[in-house]
Amino acid sequence: MIKKTMKQLAKMIQVDHDLEQFANIEISGVTIDSRKIEKGNLFVPFKGEQVDGHLYVEEALEKGAAAALWQKDVPNPPVHLPVIVVENTLEALQELARQYRSELDVKVVGITGSNGKTTTKDITASLLGLQYKVQKTEGNFNNHIGLPLTILGLEEDTEIAVLEMGMSSVGEIEFLTKLARPSAVIITNIGEAHLQDLGSRERIADAKLEIVKGLMENGLIVYHGDEPLLFERLKNFDGDAKQSTFGRFDYNTLYPLDIRQTDTGSHFKVNSLPYEFELPVLGTHNILNALAAMLVAHYFGIPYEKMNDAFSTLKVTNMRMELVEGGCGEKIINDAYNASPTSMKAAIELVTSLSGYEQKILVLGDMLELGPEETSFHYSVGQEIDSSHIDYLFTYGKLGEYIAKGAREHFPANRVRSFLDKELLLQELKKVINAQTLILVKGSRGMKLEEIVQKLQKQ
Repeated sequence: MIKKTMKQLAKMIQVDHDLEQFANIEISGVTIDSRKIEKGNLFVPFKGEQVDGHLYVEEALEKGAAAALWQKDVPNPPVHLPVIVVENTLEALQELARQYRSELDVKVVGITGSNGKTTTKDITASLLGLQYKVQKTEGNFNNHIGLPLTILGLEEDTEIAVLEMGMSSVGEIEFLTKLARPSAVIITNIGEAHLQDLGSRERIADAKLEIVKGLMENGLIVYHGDEPLLFERLKNFDGDAKQSTFGRFDYNTLYPLDIRQTDTGSHFKVNSLPYEFELPVLGTHNILNALAAMLVAHYFGIPYEKMNDAFSTLKVTNMRMELVEGGCGEKIINDAYNASPTSMKAAIELVTSLSGYEQKILVLGDMLELGPEETSFHYSVGQEIDSSHIDYLFTYGKLGEYIAKGAREHFPANRVRSFLDKELLLQELKKVINAQTLILVKGSRGMKLEEIVQKLQKQ
């Protein structure tokens, strides 16, 4: 993590006052949360509409922070304390990250896409960890605040940083990629997330492709080759980057063969390679995420034949196709972190393909931020559920009712239930499960469907 004296910080960012009396104080690491201060941190307060972080500067210093930033338009900076007055604390944080990044001898892998960013990040970091010292984005620190904090948390001897880049509007990915300056980038897919903000999948594709604007010379672009919106835009790319694709079909650089799904994960082969890979994560869509990571790892010199070594110890972030056991012995796929029509259909496809269960149940919640067509997206998910492989459908939320409505076109009425009360859903769900049941729990983050998983585990 960044370790600098106040005097050195003053050379990296624009400072609005004399720091001479504090020049030799050294900061170690940066935080924006006064509740998580570690000794020596630089505390960065933000002036928000609801809460002003400057109110916690003195408390942060008392807890062990070595220094703090202070925004110029906030009155009464504590001149007796080691504070650095700047024009804007957010912009100062971002500039500090930019300057620190330029000092580091580190390669960066940038990852964006509508779905699968976090899992792809986890797999990529695991593969690269076979040969390099790797750090990756933790949690959801993937925006204009989180990514600078991630960069400032990099150790000086880190060789590769795997950085997730999220967005909600045009221009955000461009800002992040120019800050990170990646040597390789991955675009996992173009889905429906952010339709509410951007209006069309075409605009989403344009926004995700901003990631190539920060790509270093002779870098690598890895993208989902089955997606025409990416292929058409990148076929005329005039930069010097190499391009590799992954997908289900044989025109891609890597595509999967002989896929088998089991309770322990996904087993598959890859074109032109003689051995089977064993990925401890469920779902064909996650195999595709793995292929993207494999292309990047191979670019950095990791042999394909060693990649199972990384897969065998892979840990992915919680609530992403996480297989757990309930209190009655039932198996639960906890995919409650987020949802879009693309990821919802992929998860349902997985459940449909798995064998060895007496019954299969879907617990599906609202998919948020889909814009004016949100009801039709939910309805189409319900229409496509295969009633010959799924025994019950339980939905939660007002939009979830449209999933149920679509499913009722071909499901027996008593096998589809809609709820606006999570406790009532749970009560009814418990009446039909047994030790030979497989349950998928999936919805957008705001629906908090992990609460259902947690209560099933405790029953």
